[in-house]
Amino acid sequence: MPAPTTNAESAAPGAREDAIRAALAGVRDPEIRRPITELGMVESVTLDDGTATIGVLLTVAGCPMRTTLERDITAAVGAVDGVARVVVNFGVMTAQQRQDLQRRLRGESGTGAVIPFAQPSSRTRVYAIASGKGGVGKSSVTVNLAAALAARGLSVGVIDADIYGHSVPRMLGVTGRPTQVEDMIMPPQAHGVKVISIGMFTAGNAAVVWRGPMLHRALEQFLADVFWGDLDVLLLDLPPGTGDVAISLAQLLPTSEIIVVTTPQTAAAEVAERAGSVVSQTHQRLVGVVENMSWLDLPDGSRMEIFGSGGGAAVAESLSRLVGAPVPLLGQVPLDTRLRESGDKGLPIVLADPDSPAAVALTSIAAGLAVRRESLAGKSLGLSPTRRS
Repeated sequence: MPAPTTNAESAAPGAREDAIRAALAGVRDPEIRRPITELGMVESVTLDDGTATIGVLLTVAGCPMRTTLERDITAAVGAVDGVARVVVNFGVMTAQQRQDLQRRLRGESGTGAVIPFAQPSSRTRVYAIASGKGGVGKSSVTVNLAAALAARGLSVGVIDADIYGHSVPRMLGVTGRPTQVEDMIMPPQAHGVKVISIGMFTAGNAAVVWRGPMLHRALEQFLADVFWGDLDVLLLDLPPGTGDVAISLAQLLPTSEIIVVTTPQTAAAEVAERAGSVVSQTHQRLVGVVENMSWLDLPDGSRMEIFGSGGGAAVAESLSRLVGAPVPLLGQVPLDTRLRESGDKGLPIVLADPDSPAAVALTSIAAGLAVRRESLAGKSLGLSPTRRS
């Protein structure tokens, strides 16, 4: 006659399934960066004779992160006591489930082109990297600042707003394409940085031939339709000059702050001043000036100022007079072939060679930008009314 089953033994299978679900709560979706249990992606959990079978719903059939999810789920569930084997069965969300996911991510409002960074409650610091002309290394500065900020533990996003001359994906080593959930776009990530660029939506190296209204709409979609999550810092790599995108940015994100990139030479500095002077019309804040290609360090320890000197300081001084407030020179970045090489390889120099002079300068600039802004919306200020005598 078989021995009677104890309460502990009969409860064990259910307890182990609870342990599996708890382990799954530690698995984050690689794109959304939230637990898959919270996103409604776990359809079923069964445990039979040591084999755990997990049913997982993907947002789209061709989800590029399927392999990563399978690996992370297998590792998490395989560590649960009593699990000898893990089988992951993938399915696809229905249209209703995707809509529910969209509402879960965006809040009760569900849909609608709302720019989160323009809301009073936003805690994201938005920096627009501008230049008067091309060729001053604006994109290199942007991607290295982004990587340096992410390395400090901040949540960082980059918008490649240089629609005609997009280069940020290559410089950050982003090869994946965005995933779409209903009308939400999940941005690819690299080095802890979320990235979106028009280059992710074009075939090959095709040129983008758009007029002003389409540029405005593209920027609006990058800001509103992309699911950025809770960012500490958002960087925008603007096209050179003072054209449509700069004007659209001021309209869509009036609280965004401007960083001007220039080189030391007088001609570049004069043009950079024009780019910075736009704030007198848009009423944005000028954070400061970055001087790129400041000098070349020679083997004997001396410096060669290939493009002259003083351009960055001159721009900062001129803009300070214009806006009536201090506009500092945030830093000087020396010429370094490693800066160019690391960008071509998709690994920013602040990560590839952090002790190089260019990386040290860029990391120092990023440290000054690494500030998370707290909103006062909805918070008690701890003030009490006083009676006037």
